[in-house]
Amino acid sequence: MKNNKKFRIKLKSKHLLAIMTFFCLAAIVATFASGRGPTELQNAASRVVIPFQKSMTSMGAFLRNIRDNFRDKQALLMENEELKVQLESLISENNKLIQDQQELARLEALYDLQQEYNNLPTVAARIISKDPGNWYDTFIINKGERDGIRVDNNVIAGRGLVGIVTQTGPTWATVRAIIDDASHISAMTVSTNDFLTVEGDLELIDEGKLYFEQLYDQDNRVTVGERVVTSSISEKYVEGLFIGYISDIVQDTNNLTKAGNIVTPIDFRHLRDVLVITRNKQDYLDPDAAAAYVSFVAEPEP
Repeated sequence: MKNNKKFRIKLKSKHLLAIMTFFCLAAIVATFASGRGPTELQNAASRVVIPFQKSMTSMGAFLRNIRDNFRDKQALLMENEELKVQLESLISENNKLIQDQQELARLEALYDLQQEYNNLPTVAARIISKDPGNWYDTFIINKGERDGIRVDNNVIAGRGLVGIVTQTGPTWATVRAIIDDASHISAMTVSTNDFLTVEGDLELIDEGKLYFEQLYDQDNRVTVGERVVTSSISEKYVEGLFIGYISDIVQDTNNLTKAGNIVTPIDFRHLRDVLVITRNKQDYLDPDAAAAYVSFVAEPEP
């Protein structure tokens, strides 16, 4: 009966190490016994050691590159974070400079307007609140009775008329803009002195326009581009305040008067600062009453 079991040799690690050590020593002895010098031994060893050294050197260089790349990446990340902080700081400073520049431009425009109407007493005010919506058709300013502001004071900004004061408090006042549907202004053309009525229309303000009607112009002297100002017969508006330019004219259905639109120079979507004319139209008609009011406002509070 044949035995099919394969012959297997089982060696422990220490036995294997001993055998390999023995063979190495035997090789050394054989080398010296054969008369071969150390040079031949070195050559034989170099064929094994040098490739191994090269591999180890390459591995070391590879690991150093990984380490250096990691350090460079960490340095770049830190530098990037520092640059982000610097960028945010520069953006903040730039935004502040832009705001300051815009503020300066508004104040310069307000000053120029004040110089244009230097014959009228005015008080500068800032808008602090307004009705909901995109347009400043009704808003509140931060000046009031203590600053000499009264109901029916005219309000101007930019290059012309903004509205009229409708309500006052000690430190605030409400202004109804000329674009409001409830606004009606007696106006006149500059070149021909023809009278017309200017009305607010919130549907037109998206185009930056007002509506006018009752223009009596039988001789067709009024043309597109005509300047329109507050009239001399207006009950509540001081004469000569600029309203805008006529942009189009049509004949009314009665064939007697004309109507059309006026382009206003005021940006009623981005109002910030205004000038309040503290002398009312009625003050020109009754100077004594105006003088008495000015004296009353000038008196110190008890």
